[in-house]
Amino acid sequence: MLRTITLGTCVSIQGIYVKDLPDGRIQVRVGNTEYTGNPVNRAA
Repeated sequence: MLRTITLGTCVSIQGIYVKDLPDGRIQVRVGNTEYTGNPVNRAA
């Protein structure tokens, strides 16, 4: 499942969902790299 996260205030990354973290952030994978950030709210 694709998910979008934000890193800081300007950078958004879309990748394959990996896992939820205890602090509310999530991890996504792009290629061989995993990124951690805040999830973007889904549109209604």
